[in-house]
Amino acid sequence: MTTLSIVFTALPQLFLEGGPIGMSILTVILVGLLFAAWKAPAWVRGIGAAGLAFSFLMVAISWYKAATAVEICQGEISPALLWGGLKCCTVTIIYGLIIYLASWVIYFIRTPRL
Repeated sequence: MTTLSIVFTALPQLFLEGGPIGMSILTVILVGLLFAAWKAPAWVRGIGAAGLAFSFLMVAISWYKAATAVEICQGEISPALLWGGLKCCTVTIIYGLIIYLASWVIYFIRTPRL
């Protein structure tokens, strides 16, 4: 099994682990970033920052849901279950950081130099 096939089988799983709604919105932001890089380069940094901010919002919402679940169970929750949920929370922040990094790379490539 090649590395490329492993990546392409893992990406849909990561997309679902991060939450299909939030990851879909982040993907729309990524597509908007790539479109802005082509048509409106001045918007690139703002769109990248919006992707990062949205990913932080999704993590905060996920942590709130996890805290609510722990509260409902009155603290009797498996650590493996809790850490598995927190692992899923990090998928959105990693995706948001990738979008933000891409916006900075595009910005520095598109910025005119003297």
